[in-house]
Amino acid sequence: MMKILVVDDETDVKDLFEQRFRREIRSGEFVLEFANSGEEALTYLNSRSSEVILILSDINMPGMSGFELLRHIRQDFTAPPPPVVMMITAYGDPGSQQQAVELGANDFLTKPLDFAVLKQKLRSIA
Repeated sequence: MMKILVVDDETDVKDLFEQRFRREIRSGEFVLEFANSGEEALTYLNSRSSEVILILSDINMPGMSGFELLRHIRQDFTAPPPPVVMMITAYGDPGSQQQAVELGANDFLTKPLDFAVLKQKLRSIA
């Protein structure tokens, strides 16, 4: 079982992920949790960081950006195993990708998400 925390300020993301991962959720392969902001994600991680294996975070969010969240995750949650962090953005520009990698992101995905590719990546980590 892989617990995944999806961080995105767009409210339809939860429905989209639950729809696209319906079979995997039902079989217990993936457990999805959701946070609507970087702040909410940190609150969640402070109480359950050992459970979360992978974090999928949007970069552009009001308040704390995905980059700031990533910086906090890499500084504050160093106990092994560290979570795998994939950043998601609508802009696939090289600057954002480089910044994500420099801050410790493991991967970088662009919207609209290709769920077949995402599932393949998740299974390679699990």
